[in-house]
Amino acid sequence: MAELTISQTGFNDTAFEPHRQQGQLVVTSGPDKGSSIVVEGPVLSIGTLTDNSLSLCDKTVSRHHAELIERKGHYIIRDLGSTNGTIVNGQRITETRLEIGAVIKLGYTQLSYVPCEQKRSALPVEAVKFGGVCGSSAQMRALFRMLERIAPTEATIILEGETGTGKEVLARAIHEKSPRAAHPFVVFDCRALADTMLESELMGHEKGAFPGATRGRAGVFERAQGGTLFLDEICELDLAIQPKLLRLLENREVRRMGAEDSISLDVRIIASSSCDLDEQVAAGRFRKDLFYRLAVHRIVIPPLRQRRDDIALLASELLKKLAADYKMRVPPRIAAETCDILTAHDWPGNVRELRNVLSRALSLGCRTILRPEDLLSHGDEARSGSGRIHADISLEQIEKIAIEQALLRRNGDIQKSAKALGIPRKALLEKTKKYGLS
Repeated sequence: MAELTISQTGFNDTAFEPHRQQGQLVVTSGPDKGSSIVVEGPVLSIGTLTDNSLSLCDKTVSRHHAELIERKGHYIIRDLGSTNGTIVNGQRITETRLEIGAVIKLGYTQLSYVPCEQKRSALPVEAVKFGGVCGSSAQMRALFRMLERIAPTEATIILEGETGTGKEVLARAIHEKSPRAAHPFVVFDCRALADTMLESELMGHEKGAFPGATRGRAGVFERAQGGTLFLDEICELDLAIQPKLLRLLENREVRRMGAEDSISLDVRIIASSSCDLDEQVAAGRFRKDLFYRLAVHRIVIPPLRQRRDDIALLASELLKKLAADYKMRVPPRIAAETCDILTAHDWPGNVRELRNVLSRALSLGCRTILRPEDLLSHGDEARSGSGRIHADISLEQIEKIAIEQALLRRNGDIQKSAKALGIPRKALLEKTKKYGLS
């Protein structure tokens, strides 16, 4: 059984083999964007100190962050106990084999491992959208490329990712790009009902099947006939129902509660989970046989904090959609300092949280430019470059973040920063002293 997980495979479907072809690391985002180094020799180190093979300016990268070690014709990448970790293809690693096409995140810096002679063609595809999901980062473009291949098939899929990463939106996009697009897309939230009602909702029931069943009702499998059934948060499905679901998936037929005859099914299954399903299986909370029946393809959607390059694009796309909801002809543009603040935030609620913040800004009157003060709201968590700012954030704190980010973007140039902020140079100098930024 093929198990295609971003964090495990990196979606490396290029024709290159690392042990036959020399590669290079190319910095694709961050302060050192455009820098590169040919991967050769027994050991290469990456970090901010000048004694590294690849020295970076990114302050979120550790002094000696990671190293590449040649081993039997290929390279291993190893984290050196860094503060922010080494992320390879969306997975935090201690040590792993480095494959051509791999995407590496060190702090805010992103690198791609590509063949020397095909620096650009080996990078992930250019598409930045898949249905209603968008992302320009290498991780998301690789994900879109794989889904373009999986969507037209009948394969069962598990979408894994944190709450708010857009699993249902992605499932709908898969359905819309499949031959089943003209048929129903049915969503069933495995957390939504009490255990006693789950079987009836899944399988359906006949009139009189149990007390209160005054009429027959089709279950979600019947309602999805010919189309796609999205089982949201499959990890929450009651253990007692799991063997019945397994039999249904294997036999491809369903029998309503109280019925004598079964109904043949023609339904594609897409499931989602915000839990670690491997842990659920190991703990006995999820049946191993059901897990393997569902996990033909496992697609991991990375959280926003692991793909910060997507945040500006996402915010822009969300503002376009929200502008229509608020009867606005033109969506607000995002000020550079606001973009810095949005990018620096960890977004524990992911895309859903970002949408809520933007929606609130529009509801409070933002119309032309989304400025840092438009993010001000009770209960928000924002973040500066050095750490979190607590709820009830003050306007002064917002101003400090905006100035700090403006200076960082312009390498401390007061004149350029003042112009970007729309204040006199003298006023900016006074504020930098006030906030201890000079």
